[in-house]
Amino acid sequence: MTRRGLMLILSSPSGAGKTSISRELLEKDKDISLSISATTRPRRPGEVDGEDYIFVDKTSFDLMVNRQELLEHAKVFDHYYGSPRKPVEETLARGHDVLFDIDWQGTQQLAEKARGDLVSIFILPPSTAELDRRLHSRAQDSEVVIAERMARAENEMTHWSEYDYVIINISFEESVRKVQNILNAERLKRPRLLGISDFVTRLRQGH
Repeated sequence: MTRRGLMLILSSPSGAGKTSISRELLEKDKDISLSISATTRPRRPGEVDGEDYIFVDKTSFDLMVNRQELLEHAKVFDHYYGSPRKPVEETLARGHDVLFDIDWQGTQQLAEKARGDLVSIFILPPSTAELDRRLHSRAQDSEVVIAERMARAENEMTHWSEYDYVIINISFEESVRKVQNILNAERLKRPRLLGISDFVTRLRQGH
């Protein structure tokens, strides 16, 4: 008996921990892979094209949108992001899960198109002060950008109720365990089990 894969979404304000949790989950669980987003933003030091993101120009991104090659797309901090459709659909059909590190805008679009395949988790920081500390500790952005991210976080956090699960990221290790527990339970849900009806029929026939 096989199952259909699921789409696991992790969303959070910048600095709340979704990317770190995503990386740890991918390291621990080989049955889930990351959906590599296409983006128009410049590549950061150390990022690899095709592994961290698919880096494209605005014209190429617009073509992907027009051809309906993206499951979702959104504008974030003056740059565009989107999830390519084909690799995700192929992965789900093989019974393998796909992880999405996207915001609430992308989550809403995926929910409209594939709600049955979707499991969504919103990650909250333990406090505003801790969120500010984490953004500064990354040493990736200027003070102006950090201020923009903090201002944006207030709006992003209002969307927590649109998600299936909410985790307050106090302890990184505990948050990873909670995500793993959610994933394991969702994999066992009856609608995702392919062939279960035939299996039960055979059991009733004494096979």
